[in-house]
Amino acid sequence: MSIPRYTPALVRLHWLMAALVFATFAQGVLVSQLPVSPAMFRLVSWHKWGGVLLFGLVFLRILVRLRHGAPPLPAGTGRGARLAAHAVHLVLYLCFLAVPLAGYFASLAKGFPVVLFGVFPLPVLIGADPALAERLAAVHAVLAYAFGALVLLHVAAACKHQWLDRDGLISRMAFAPAPSSPKGQS
Repeated sequence: MSIPRYTPALVRLHWLMAALVFATFAQGVLVSQLPVSPAMFRLVSWHKWGGVLLFGLVFLRILVRLRHGAPPLPAGTGRGARLAAHAVHLVLYLCFLAVPLAGYFASLAKGFPVVLFGVFPLPVLIGADPALAERLAAVHAVLAYAFGALVLLHVAAACKHQWLDRDGLISRMAFAPAPSSPKGQS
């Protein structure tokens, strides 16, 4: 029996965005540990670029998801687990929007415009304001760590389904169809 899967476009977007989230989060943590230097500013730029890309990609992902939907959850998934899965996915999508926006406005409030790839300047919507910059940077950090915690919860749930429930859930988001079917079905 084959397992219903996400479309190839959603699979690619999922894994591209997962890699970008990991890299951008790691850059954010690392940059906070570095002294002011050219290397630190370069890393800050990469961090901003990752955030801008994630912000843009989430809109593409939402459009593809709305057009193609999602495969059904495994048959044995209870009502509470279904609600939790949908809630976590919704909040993950909100984080893809809120974390980059908070970082963008924090950067502007610090007086640093965002220039994608050093070539494409994003609009400067607010002026420099050190007090606001401090608050926005704190909001950005709190949201980023909450986002990270949700990502870990998402990964833990996928691992639980794969190795404890053995229901083939991970194969829905795999690059190629799984060669075997869920437990009890051969």
